[in-house]
Amino acid sequence: MDKAKCAIALGSNLGDSLLILEKTITLLSETPSIDLISHSHWYKTAPIGPPQPDYLNGCAILETCLIPEALLQILLNIEQQFGRIRREKWGPRTLDLDLLLYGDFILETPILQVPHPGMIERAFVLVPLSEIAPNWIHPVAKKTIIELLNKVNCEGVNLYQPRDYNFLN
Repeated sequence: MDKAKCAIALGSNLGDSLLILEKTITLLSETPSIDLISHSHWYKTAPIGPPQPDYLNGCAILETCLIPEALLQILLNIEQQFGRIRREKWGPRTLDLDLLLYGDFILETPILQVPHPGMIERAFVLVPLSEIAPNWIHPVAKKTIIELLNKVNCEGVNLYQPRDYNFLN
């Protein structure tokens, strides 16, 4: 099977989110059958759902010869390695990994829907994805990621600037 280009979203708002996301990128890059092509900067984003801390979000482009369900299983296993517990819809989490796009596939199974059904309305997905894949055409909407981004409100999605505490010393 030829390698498929895939897009994933990464998010965290519990624990040391920056460290969790950076370690996740490293884990993905070291996973056999996955080639990490690129990843976006991290963005601080306002949460959706119940009251909770802000998120750090980003996206990555992968290449793999895994079928979508096998890739999803790897993503779910990585979430579990970082203590992901699914308690409530849109609740806080140590790590959230979503398979957004898998080439130009359109897939709907009981466990997986590709393209990710909510991605075209979510600035916290489209902003980082447009940074690394602006011209990727969404196979259902038939628009580029940058065109989709131009239709959403990006308020509450800001480039993450880690604080530098060294100036205090």
